[in-house]
This record gives sequence, structure tokens and C-alpha cells, in this order.
Amino acid sequence: MSSRVENTCGCYENRAHANRECLSGCGSKLNVHNWMYKMVQPSAINEVVEVRFKNTRKGFYKNVNQLNLRVGDIVAVEASPGHDIGVITLTGELVREQMKKYKVPAGAELKKVYRKAKQADVDKWEEAKDLEHETMIESRRIARDLKLNMKIGDVEYQGDRTKAIFYYIAEDRVDFRQLIKVLAERLRIRVEMKQIGARQEAGLIGGIGSCGRELCCSTWISDFVSVTTNAARVQQLSLNPQKLAGQCGKLKCCLNYELDSYIDAQKDFPQSDKEIKSKLGTAYHQKTDVFRRIMYYQAVAENSSKIIALTPERVKEILQANKKGVMVETWKEQTIDINTTGNKAELDYTNSVGTESLTRFDSNKKKNPKRRKKRRNPRRNEKR
Repeated sequence: MSSRVENTCGCYENRAHANRECLSGCGSKLNVHNWMYKMVQPSAINEVVEVRFKNTRKGFYKNVNQLNLRVGDIVAVEASPGHDIGVITLTGELVREQMKKYKVPAGAELKKVYRKAKQADVDKWEEAKDLEHETMIESRRIARDLKLNMKIGDVEYQGDRTKAIFYYIAEDRVDFRQLIKVLAERLRIRVEMKQIGARQEAGLIGGIGSCGRELCCSTWISDFVSVTTNAARVQQLSLNPQKLAGQCGKLKCCLNYELDSYIDAQKDFPQSDKEIKSKLGTAYHQKTDVFRRIMYYQAVAENSSKIIALTPERVKEILQANKKGVMVETWKEQTIDINTTGNKAELDYTNSVGTESLTRFDSNKKKNPKRRKKRRNPRRNEKR
């Protein structure tokens, strides 16, 4: 029986490591589902394959030796200098589609796949990975001694242990030439520095977000789009930095998820920064229920406790009349008194801050010390 089995995702793994992560990166944000893995490919030989490395790094390599490569195979590929060790994540016709996605030119010169990794290559690769954490701690000490305003977040060794990539975070430009010299002398390797952002660092570290799920940046996001406070304003969110910021200290990436839906829904909404006037007084905008298409205004002339619920169409009519200098007779919409308990529920939103308590499930019954339970004496029932 073969020691390699095919999974439902189309990848292969060793039976001895069935409980570990799949070699092809299943569940990783670098994983690409090969929906053609059960189909017969035009040729058994893959000209170009996709290889995955550590820290969201992967590349496309040319199979010049015409090896029979499958997803999950560990291969030795060309590097600069020496060779690197990676895992095949995609083969066949979908590789060309991925190259188009990453805008790789059709006639670009690709690096080569040397061979399938031998046991000696894998052992050396594992030893290199075991040195990464210790190297990261040592590099942080050296950077601190050199008084460099930077933070080294992770280290990635090349498969042959001749080169290491140091991922660092810095707000300003850093002159790390002296750092490279010291690291090269102490570690006897070639050093490459690569700057990453705060969001990429959070993706490397991982964690649980305020939604209770694993961070999106550590599971599936690979292209980080800038997030601005305008996304929160469009979605009628409170501009509270503690709630809008993620674990990286930046605005949450999920603020962009529903932004397009809110922009489309508010295309025909009037501007909310303009007041509306009638013979009953002037009203100012308070909040907007976008998907119910209700705009809430507060009248400040006669009764400041009145909330006026208007549709966008009605607000446009009033604004057009005010622009011509005409004062409408009435709002002609439902008026809600926020001081009345019975009508407050019609707003369909409540402030639940402070309503939950850690002791809400505790029993309120007080024990009566005078009441004692009668204990049965088992000896009384015994036959004498």
C-alpha cells in the first residue's frame, strides 16, 4: 500500500503525519484550491509549478528536468545564492492563471526546480528552521545595542542555511548597514532585510479578533488595502479608536468588507450636514438607518425632545423647498418623542452598554440558616 494518500483538497500527505498541517498549505491563505486535480491534464509533465515558502512567500519555478511533480512534494529550487527548499502547492494549467493574477510576464525568465528534496536536504532544512527563533532574539539585541529604531518581527532561513531574510518594522527610514555587517560576521550567512507593515506583522503572529474568530490577516488576507476613517463614517460607526483599531494598532481591515454596499445604498441619499426648515422649526440630522431608508432629525425650535423620522425622498423635497425660500407646513412624517418610554421602542435601537453583568446568572435566593435538612441515620434501619 502506498504511503501517500490523496485528500479531498487534491493534495498529498504522509500517513504518519495525518494529524498535522497538510504539506500543501490547506487552510493557509496561500492555498489555492485546484478544482482540476481530478481531471486528466494535457501532459503528464508540468512545465511551471508553484512553490510555497514561509511568511506568505511563494514563487513560480520552471521544471527543466521534467520531474513528475505533484502537490505536496518537497523540492529543491534555485536561489541566489545556493538553493532553497519549498513545497509544491499547485501544478497544471491553473499555474498559468496564477501567473496572470500576480502579473508575471509570459516570457519572463523563471528560476529552476533542481530536484526532489533528499532526506539530507530535509534534515538541513529542519535544522535551519529550528535556528530562526534564536536568531531573531539575537538580532533584536544587536539592533538595540546599535540604537536602531526598528523591530525585527521574524527570520526566515534559506533551505541550505547560506542566507536568511530578516523581516523588520520601522516607522521611519533606518540605516541598517552596520547591522548587516554585524549579523553577517556573527552568523556567517548572507543577510537580506525586508520591511513589512504592522498588518503583516499581526498576520505573522496571529491571534483572535474582537469578533471571536482568528485574525483575517493570518488566515486569508494576502493583499492589504488601506483603510481610512471615511469607511467608518459611511457606515454610521462611532469614531472610537479603541473599537475601530485591530491588534496591529491600525484600523480594522473588516471596515472595508461592507463599504461598497453602504456606498451603493446611499447613492440617492441627500447630504446629512444640512438642516431642514419648516414652519414648525428647524431640525438637524442625528442618525441614518441606511438599509431601512430612514433619516432621523431632531427639531430644536418648539420641542427639543422630538425625533422626526423622514424618508430620503421627503428630505429632498424639504431641501428643495428651503432652497427656493419656501417653508413647508409640516414634516408629514412620523414624529417620535424620545422622552416617552412607550414610543422609544419605535426607534428600533437600544443602548445595551452596562446591561450585561458577570453575576446575572447567579441565584438570588438566600439560604435560610434556621432551616436544616434532616439527615437520615442509616443505622436506625439496620436490624438489631
